[in-house]
Amino acid sequence: MTLFYDARGNIYGVVSPTSLRNKGIAVPENAALAASTRNLWTTSAIASECDWGPTPRPAGAKAHRCDGLLVGPFQAAPPFDLLIVNTDGSLAERSGNGLTIFAQALTEQGLMNDASDLRVHHDKSDAVSPVATRVEPAIRDQVTGFWLELGLPAFGPAAVGAQGVGQAFLPGTELSHVSELAAVNPQWATSQFVRVGNPHCVTLVEQVSALPGNAQMQQPALFDALKAIAFAPPAGRGHPCIAGVNLQWAARQPGNRVIARVFERGEGPTASSGTSASAVACAAWRAGWVQSGEVAVVMPGGIAPVRLHTEGERLLSVSLFGTARLQV
Repeated sequence: MTLFYDARGNIYGVVSPTSLRNKGIAVPENAALAASTRNLWTTSAIASECDWGPTPRPAGAKAHRCDGLLVGPFQAAPPFDLLIVNTDGSLAERSGNGLTIFAQALTEQGLMNDASDLRVHHDKSDAVSPVATRVEPAIRDQVTGFWLELGLPAFGPAAVGAQGVGQAFLPGTELSHVSELAAVNPQWATSQFVRVGNPHCVTLVEQVSALPGNAQMQQPALFDALKAIAFAPPAGRGHPCIAGVNLQWAARQPGNRVIARVFERGEGPTASSGTSASAVACAAWRAGWVQSGEVAVVMPGGIAPVRLHTEGERLLSVSLFGTARLQV
């Protein structure tokens, strides 16, 4: 049985490999093999668990009832292996909201009571698989959730495999110019590439009005233009990143606060994204917009608390706090 959870407006279905196999979907028993053979089963899994089925799609709803599937665990004790399946059938290396949801599901199943490693298997050639994340149950501001340790971010085109990008400059820092984004909107001329386990392109804008709205990004013309940039071939063009890249836009606010919008690789515009929020906080810190410590990243689905651990002028690691609730 697939259970659906919400984390800041990001909705994922959680399903075990055994449950999918019982429905005739041939998911291998080994997570690494399941990732390497995903072309044989992920499309069927998405159609089975994420499509609206015989019920007509609700007015205004997205093409799928959720943002993807979390397939796992592949074992009954930590560390726990899983796959993050986007609705286009591709795999993601990491999802902050997805891992928060998976940790909540494991907790409710009685499998996870303490800090545990969640290991995401994928088939991307430009990143090591699996990508491990330390997840620790925690209470923040009297809210029970999880801190996700995302490790040390990497910056720049080489970190995400970007090619053919120019340079843009802000005082004291060197950034990138992605011509495809600037062609869509001249205000999208300055970007910071960040890898937080998965690849991101954070475009820094001067005015909140330059942020694209989610409804705006759903319009065919803009959706197709952004999909060509964000999605890997054959759905996208694979430029600037052959494996695709998650897109974010960020506007500075007072008080260690940043407003952000997200267009996910393999999905499209989304209400929130945990790794995107972390990438935005890291890019904002590198641009001198925010200080170390806790940064509030404001997205349509809610506020993501991101903790930046620094030593002097060096960023050592980034952590994300999240909560999830079961959809009834």
